[in-house]
Amino acid sequence: MSADNTITKTVWQYSEPLPGETMEFLKGIALDYCKVKNYVYRKYSGVKNLNNLTPVYGILNEMRHCGLREQLNLPAVYYELAIADAVTNIKCSWGTVKNKIGECVAANENLSDDDRKYLRTVLKMGGVYAAVLNRQEYEMPRNARGLDIDVKRLNNLLCRLTRRYLTQPKTACTDSFRISPNGYSYKDGAIRIVCRIPRKRVSIPLKDNRIFDRQIQLHIRQNDVVLAVPVETRVKKHEDYTGTIYVHIGNQNMFTLSNGHIYGALLEELTNPETERLARKNRERRRMYTAYIQSAESGDTHKAEKITVNNLGKSKYDRQKEKEKVKTITFINTEINRMIKEEKPARIVITKPVTNNKSKIYVKSVNRKLTRNFHGYIRQRLAYKCRIHSVELVEISANQTGKICSVCGAEGKRQGREFVCESCGLHTTIAQNTAKNIQQKCAAEALDE
Repeated sequence: MSADNTITKTVWQYSEPLPGETMEFLKGIALDYCKVKNYVYRKYSGVKNLNNLTPVYGILNEMRHCGLREQLNLPAVYYELAIADAVTNIKCSWGTVKNKIGECVAANENLSDDDRKYLRTVLKMGGVYAAVLNRQEYEMPRNARGLDIDVKRLNNLLCRLTRRYLTQPKTACTDSFRISPNGYSYKDGAIRIVCRIPRKRVSIPLKDNRIFDRQIQLHIRQNDVVLAVPVETRVKKHEDYTGTIYVHIGNQNMFTLSNGHIYGALLEELTNPETERLARKNRERRRMYTAYIQSAESGDTHKAEKITVNNLGKSKYDRQKEKEKVKTITFINTEINRMIKEEKPARIVITKPVTNNKSKIYVKSVNRKLTRNFHGYIRQRLAYKCRIHSVELVEISANQTGKICSVCGAEGKRQGREFVCESCGLHTTIAQNTAKNIQQKCAAEALDE
């Protein structure tokens, strides 16, 4: 099965409720897994090790002989995956640093075209970039030879920008870890994973009889665990999926199409009550935390302990928050599936994400809604569903899709959720007007081509 015909998806497998002894063992492994990752972050995330991150085998060999695994008594199947996870995260953090430096280089008006070419060349060549940061000799890249540049000034600029943006990764996650295939087996409806005692395994009864042969992620919950397993699934091809739909992704209604159809109606009514509930809860928790601090400082330990036991726990808070999140996620996925099934598109056109004006000061209620909106998740899931159903997803610029009238092209007025054009008298929703503008913009671009 070729890679073009498959896509990786995550399936979830749930365990039966587990005894306290098993849960303590799992929490201990997760804690040590976290310790190993933080150790790798501290040791290898600096500039001196930038050139040693690829391949990971060099770091693995060093970590095998540093004594940490013996100190923690952590089996190799967990220890080595923790190292690999940490190195991958360090590489990602370096990628973020390079992207931010690239943005600074593009925006710096004091740099010439030759300066920018040199800096971008160095950022692409990991060995040269590492040599620059460590003040080592290096061979001038071929693309940078003959440029009219001040190499010392530009190298100093790279070092300053790297210091500005480079941060040491750190994790506090102690409720999950990964297991390689040689670290588990199946027997009598249970997955048996390696424990700290050689040649012994801990049995975790499962609610279904599926078995796998790949790395899995184990997530620890209150009294059971969930296994996240990546599997390959075949991409579906639909001969009856034709045409194009033009979609506006909104807050109140998730999808508004140019043909007038709406999917995910009243999404805002599903998310806003939870946003306000969390705001109330957080206000109450801040008030109780202030009372706890005052009681502790005044020496009233009895009251402080009482507040800690009765008011500052997070089990119920997290459980309710997760329940509402799952409800919203289920709604989003259901509506995406319904849109694709009913519209049967071969192509979906949306606008690229628009960055909010960071200089604008919003009221607190608006900030809370912006913080908890699911636009990023909606886009991610839409892209995933399109890939599964072989639907082409196209993103175009949002420029001139929201302010102008879709009928006459004049600039209209936004009144709440309504769009009014005084020039031609159009009165519709902002979402509907935007969806039609997306369609017209695509048609105009096709004609230009």
